[in-house]
Amino acid sequence: MKPNPTSGHALDRIHQGEWPAVAISFLYFFCVLAAYYMIRPVREQLSAAVGSTQLPWFYGATFVCMVLLAPVFGAVVSRWPRRIVVPLFNLIGVICLLCFVPFFADPTLVSQRTLGIVFFVWLSVFNLFVVSLFWIFMTDIWSPEQAKRLFPIIAVAGTVGAVTGPTLTRGLVQVLGVAPLLVVSASLLSIAVVCVVMLGRWAKAHAHVRPEQADGEAVGGGMWDGVKQIFATPFMRNMAILLLLADGIGTVNYALVTDYSHQVLTDEVMRTRFAANVDLATNILTVLTQLLLTRWMLPRYGAGPVIMVWAVAGIAMLTLVMLVPDPHLPLIAGMPAVALALIVTRGLAYGMAEPARHSLFAKAPRVMRYKGQNVVDTAVWRFGDLVIASGMNILRAGGATVATFAGISAASACIAGVIGWRLSRLTGDSLAASMRTGKQA
Repeated sequence: MKPNPTSGHALDRIHQGEWPAVAISFLYFFCVLAAYYMIRPVREQLSAAVGSTQLPWFYGATFVCMVLLAPVFGAVVSRWPRRIVVPLFNLIGVICLLCFVPFFADPTLVSQRTLGIVFFVWLSVFNLFVVSLFWIFMTDIWSPEQAKRLFPIIAVAGTVGAVTGPTLTRGLVQVLGVAPLLVVSASLLSIAVVCVVMLGRWAKAHAHVRPEQADGEAVGGGMWDGVKQIFATPFMRNMAILLLLADGIGTVNYALVTDYSHQVLTDEVMRTRFAANVDLATNILTVLTQLLLTRWMLPRYGAGPVIMVWAVAGIAMLTLVMLVPDPHLPLIAGMPAVALALIVTRGLAYGMAEPARHSLFAKAPRVMRYKGQNVVDTAVWRFGDLVIASGMNILRAGGATVATFAGISAASACIAGVIGWRLSRLTGDSLAASMRTGKQA
């Protein structure tokens, strides 16, 4: 008899035969997020050093890179099978990390401003691609039923990695410097590559789970299919809108905290430690949310209610920012309201909304996951960053305040909750029909 998927114990949801793949998936996601969060504070202190008014330039460069890479990724997945595509893009990340080491080790090789811009853009691109590729890979080897049971458990691994990363950075950055952190990060990502190979073999040996894709063959089609799906397919279009609305929360909060760090903290070590503290608090909240809420809500109620809870919590925290907009006024543990709002909204986004959102993709046809999902998770995301950061600068020129931005983000959270609920009502058959006809089923 299989375990009850709504049982109160998370491990009871792992059925016989799934344990090896769940364990490897757990290690895979841990390594990806730990690798990223080890070096994320370096990026954060670079942006804080110049202030949020310069973020549109960073986001603009990142978006251009995403637009250029999206058709390249589409062409690769059209031609090459999964067993080549997924390890290849992770290996490219390892190589790029190692290439940055000499420049951080010897500041005379290139100007720090140039290094900062290149590293910010590369890390922003790298993060979205490897995380997007991870979730695409997960939806390719697990069925929709398994996704609801297992994604909350697997997502915990990413959070544990995200807690481990900044913890290591806090302890090592003043002792070793930045360059050795890059080497450790690259080593973790190398372990992730091994996990990919092992999971590919497991999926092939368990072809009964998803017979149509157990071998992970190339999906075919053209390099621009992912972009076309966003405009032609209602499901993918709404998923893009949902992500943009979530970005309206995350990017605004990020910009407000960046301004706080720029105005209040005086040197790069203080800014790096503050960024690491924010990441640490965020990731602890994320893992608590995953263990206490998402692991039983998602299998029992589905993605819609999970996304709705995240939206309501976001509205509550953004209301707090509207009531206490002064970034110099500490509320809890020396954190101002803008930092607390970022911690809560980001923690619940990764702890609740992201596993729920990715579980929705598990119901979509494979070509939509490898093409449309990747464009949504990369180019659309960075397009949102660019538009929102630029819009904030325009609104600032018109006299917009911290409270104004918090109100706009609260409205985004409300609409996102409604769209997430509607998307959760769709079935796999309706998504397939939408893919064929271009109309909502």
